[in-house]
Amino acid sequence: MSQNSTTSTCELLPEDVLEDILGHLPVKSLTRFRCVSKSCDSIITDPTFITKHLKLNLNQSESLISRNTHSGYLLYTTEDKNNSPSSKQLCTVDCNNDRTLTQVSRFEMPSCFDECYIVGCCNGLFCIADDDLSHIIYLWNPSIRIFKKLLATPFTDEYTTSVIGLAYNSQNNDFKILRIVSFYCRQEAKAEIYSLSTDSWRKVVISMESLRGYEPKFCTIAYVEPPCIFLNGALHTVAITSRHRFILSFDVNDESFREIMLPPNHLDGVPVNFAQLAVFKGSLAVFVFVHGSRGILCHIWVMEEYGVAESWTRKYMVPMIWVWEGYFFGCTDNGELLIENATGLVSIDPESPNQNILAIEDADWMGFAANSMESLILLDGGK
Repeated sequence: MSQNSTTSTCELLPEDVLEDILGHLPVKSLTRFRCVSKSCDSIITDPTFITKHLKLNLNQSESLISRNTHSGYLLYTTEDKNNSPSSKQLCTVDCNNDRTLTQVSRFEMPSCFDECYIVGCCNGLFCIADDDLSHIIYLWNPSIRIFKKLLATPFTDEYTTSVIGLAYNSQNNDFKILRIVSFYCRQEAKAEIYSLSTDSWRKVVISMESLRGYEPKFCTIAYVEPPCIFLNGALHTVAITSRHRFILSFDVNDESFREIMLPPNHLDGVPVNFAQLAVFKGSLAVFVFVHGSRGILCHIWVMEEYGVAESWTRKYMVPMIWVWEGYFFGCTDNGELLIENATGLVSIDPESPNQNILAIEDADWMGFAANSMESLILLDGGK
């Protein structure tokens, strides 16, 4: 069909019918249809349509997950050896049932990301931060090749560290970024929230009554540890006060902070290499990597009932060759650990524990997504 014929067909259709048809098309097709006619372009770039298209994709993804008709997707970044040395790419591969991988997509990352890395991804949107996690943050939608540069509050203190998390607010159809900055001079950690719908940052006070009763009124958080994990509508990171460690959760819907107790004595009596939060089969989990006589032993603690400290259970103790902090990337939906060790990038089944060598080279970041959902978010400038 010629472009003129397509244009005429589009103009003959009622706008609501055309919008419904376009709403069920993939992002790649929609970007092409923007050139078909002014009416198509107007519909596709409208914020209301972008929201509708996102919700349709979310519903479709949830349906696929409930039917177990997919095996999940690995995401990773790597340098393109056939291009300039500084060229980085974001790749998506399908995890097949026979544990092989099939490449789905490959996107070249903008050159301004060369000194940055991914700190979060949610519903087709990626949050990128520079190496020292300063105030320069990007939101990037690779499927439409658009990114947005965000400038958070700069701090003049020489020694600071940040934890950054990206989340989706389902109640208001909004994406939010939580940034918590720790200072090495023992002053209280500071927090701010970015909302895509308002395109603005707001400073917030991390206030909540301590569950342990040690603090006179509120917890004074001195330090927070990455990563910042999105689960059950909240972002989670490990926080440290002068008296104890706990999981700090931030509900993105009502913007409230809460304290979740860590597993009791999970660090006691073992030579800990490092501990890290992750999601294990849909539940909040703490992975404690300890030195053993024959290498590293990973203790997996799972919170079986979300928010209930008494439900922490040590599920597995998984032996492995070695793994250092920064080389544990999280888990797949079926609970396999994603790790880089002496044999390269591998997935480890904690029940076997069998090791599957992944045919991926030179990855400097890896994640897992239940779906490879693409969206039109940021097409309208993030309004």
